[in-house]
Amino acid sequence: MSSPESFIDTSLSVAVDIGGTFTDVALLDRATGKVWRAKTPSVPSDPSEAFLNGIRLALTDAGREASSLGQVLHGTTVATNMILEDKGARTALVTTKGFRHVLNIGRQDIPRKANLYTWVKPERPVPASRIVEINERIAAGGAVLDALSEDSVRIAAEAIRGMDVEAVAVCLLHAFANPVHEKRAAEILRAELPHLAVTTSTDVLPVVREFERTLTTVLNATVMPGVTTYVGRLEKRLEDEKVAAPLLLMQSNGGVAGAATIRQAPALTALSGPAAGVVGARSVAAACGIKDIITVDIGGTSADICLIKDGKIGLTQHGKVGEWPLPLPMVDMVTIGAGGGSIAKVADGTLTVGPQSAGARPGPAAYGHGGENPTVTDAHVVLGHLPARLLGGRMALDVEAARKAVDGKVANPLGLSTVTAARGILAIVDNHMVGAVRVVSVERGHDPRDFTLVPFGGAGPLHGCALAELLGISRVMIAPAPGILCADGLLAADLKAEFSRTLPKAGAVDVSTANGIIAELKTQASAWFDTEGVAEKDRRIATVALLRYHGQGGELAVTWGETREDVEAAFAAEHKALYGFALEAAIELVTLRVEAAGMTVEPPPAILQKGSDVTPVDHVPVHFESGVTSVPVVDRLTLGAGATFQGPMILTQLDTTTLVAPGWSGTVHGSGALLLTAKQDAWDD
Repeated sequence: MSSPESFIDTSLSVAVDIGGTFTDVALLDRATGKVWRAKTPSVPSDPSEAFLNGIRLALTDAGREASSLGQVLHGTTVATNMILEDKGARTALVTTKGFRHVLNIGRQDIPRKANLYTWVKPERPVPASRIVEINERIAAGGAVLDALSEDSVRIAAEAIRGMDVEAVAVCLLHAFANPVHEKRAAEILRAELPHLAVTTSTDVLPVVREFERTLTTVLNATVMPGVTTYVGRLEKRLEDEKVAAPLLLMQSNGGVAGAATIRQAPALTALSGPAAGVVGARSVAAACGIKDIITVDIGGTSADICLIKDGKIGLTQHGKVGEWPLPLPMVDMVTIGAGGGSIAKVADGTLTVGPQSAGARPGPAAYGHGGENPTVTDAHVVLGHLPARLLGGRMALDVEAARKAVDGKVANPLGLSTVTAARGILAIVDNHMVGAVRVVSVERGHDPRDFTLVPFGGAGPLHGCALAELLGISRVMIAPAPGILCADGLLAADLKAEFSRTLPKAGAVDVSTANGIIAELKTQASAWFDTEGVAEKDRRIATVALLRYHGQGGELAVTWGETREDVEAAFAAEHKALYGFALEAAIELVTLRVEAAGMTVEPPPAILQKGSDVTPVDHVPVHFESGVTSVPVVDRLTLGAGATFQGPMILTQLDTTTLVAPGWSGTVHGSGALLLTAKQDAWDD
């Protein structure tokens, strides 16, 4: 592979997003702004096969050679799936003497929806039998209390040698304040156990809180062999295709990083797919002059919801993957089990939808793969929201199978008509998503009515108008390719990395001490820029402070200011916006973070040819609450910039179907996006 510098100067970029059913590819010529898109079936047994197949399809469509690629971007769920399915490498943990049971102790929190009396603490990813203690001790302030016993590290290595493990995590007490012992222990372990993957907490999460830091280090170790193998396989396939471009992978923070960075900290990719979609949505909205959006990414199994204010994607360090907290910087979003494949069922006279999903196989009953359970997609089919064929005509829907599933499992048990049952399924799943939207908006001090709703994913545009009506939102934006927006988002992503340091002791904001730490972090960021080959003109750095009131257990992130008064005022304002009040209490600075970004080369804006014609290709009966209506079906590719239309209407395209509800009107923006607007009195009819 060539050095990372090449991606700055070449114009042809390809992005590959691998999903459970399909692999989406977007090929962009950054010099002209022209985009070619492709979809190919995923290959679960070897995702790299679909990765290459998709690239070949897009290149063939564009009439270009693989050797002409200047940048390859990829969103991967390899690390996520290994964590969720507990299929990572067998891992051992090396920790400070006396702290063997940090993982088992954990936190006293019980999940909000769990029964207080029946909840059982999940089994830890590393049992106590594979945790080895070594002799050393660093104080909270970073002072060495007990020197590292290198003999104890070698004894630990000998113990690990007999454990049949593939990876080793090293997390020593207070290593974030002074990493010298941890780094030396890792050196010895790598020398003694050259066949094992070794990772340290200071490589992944050098911040306070022992349980979260240890758990993150362990999870990083468990996915390291698998991700390293996968990345190597991708690089070999690209090399065989004569692709000299660097491979960049999406991270959970909404930015991409080189393969070397991901090999060291593969846990950074844990939520890369949803993050790419959010980046893509922001890019499309910016082209329309829209800065405040709420994104709803609806796939087959889940819905990911995110709020973007003033064009800025918020990050959180309170994220989770499955049952585990993963406090790495990641896009602040909420995920719920609500998608096109979510199964509807009746239990004790009550209709529920999700979180169980029919998956890709057998999938919804309408897909004709033997599915018998009614799903959200089947409800849409029953109501007439979907055309008879999908994927450009390659996939036929079985309407009778969808009706049979809804009738047998929902309508008959509840004594309802098929249409009423289908409408009930959609009402329930829509309300689930509205609740998640309120978590990222109302519960954080934002009025959703002030935002534009951006639904995407394969099922998103079917729900856009309904969700907006429930939330009181009057404008919905549909991206040019909503079903492939995660791949498009990869093309819009910047290179990103974060460098954090927890202060030796939380206390009052000391600007002089903080600036010294920030200078060190910026030096690390500069070295990272050099490694990734980012030109000086494309480098951006932001400094963030994590603060709390004295006595609080969690911090809020604010932009670092020039004076103590600036920082404290920003924290008080953020606290009031989030919780509704500010306290007359001491403010403590806990952690400083430098966020580095290498800006992506912006292509010329896409300009859609003007055209006012809106010519239906068909009319289909659709069941609305007001009754059955004959609705025009329009091929979206035939719409030119400036075209306007009135709902109800169904817009079809390769990657999704858009349902424009009664009472909504639409305009085609020059960028290719659709802007749907509700009549002010439509919801009162």
